[in-house]
Amino acid sequence: MLTEEKMKILILNGPNLNLLGTREPGIYGSSSFDTYLPQLQKRFPNVEISYFQSNIEGEMINKMQEVGFTFDGIVLNAGAYTHTSVALHDCIRSLKCPVVEVHISNVHAREEFRHKSMISSACKGVIAGFGLDSYRLAIEALVLSEE
Repeated sequence: MLTEEKMKILILNGPNLNLLGTREPGIYGSSSFDTYLPQLQKRFPNVEISYFQSNIEGEMINKMQEVGFTFDGIVLNAGAYTHTSVALHDCIRSLKCPVVEVHISNVHAREEFRHKSMISSACKGVIAGFGLDSYRLAIEALVLSEE
């Protein structure tokens, strides 16, 4: 009897996203990611969802290189590095698996410096402005692209 392998998806959060639930709740909401992650895992029982958060750009790159050739996708919220990091852009372009850029807030309705993403052109797609639900939408996009 054949068993279907689960898709493997990494959710990678960048700087300051460890403070979700307490950091600017008017923008980022009042739920922590640790509270939200089990909901995602329950919603996608056929997907193995791993999670990693770092405030350090190099650690984010190391993690993407670690999984980017064996996992089926990466959901990346690079935080402020979105707007500054050529290194993340170059890393994403080197990976085998697709990367979906996500933002909890609508970055285009915020400060002008947040309107420019250094990583979007390397990503499969971009989802922004749907709160924590942006992660769900990104996972759905990766799952549907595999079918």
